[in-house]
Amino acid sequence: MKEVFSYHQELINRISPIVENLFQGNSLYQVKLNQREMIQMLVELFGKFLPEEMREIKNDDLTDRIDSILILEAVSGTLNDLTPEQIAIFDAAVEGRPIR
Repeated sequence: MKEVFSYHQELINRISPIVENLFQGNSLYQVKLNQREMIQMLVELFGKFLPEEMREIKNDDLTDRIDSILILEAVSGTLNDLTPEQIAIFDAAVEGRPIR
């Protein structure tokens, strides 16, 4: 049980500074995401890897993976924020129809 706890803490210690750094450099993350929730979600996600597998991932690669996940989290649901008129414009653009 102690090994599970220490691996969990190891993930928190590795992921937290990466997320904090990415949040500092991206206003979209700051507006759309909760930093603490993202850290928790990422620790849970990467906790599915074996400790040895996680330790083999270089920090640059881990940062890229985390950034990709945060981008997806930040933009998911963006269409829900649009007005009906904006959705019609979006649909027309996607379908290649003239925008009215």
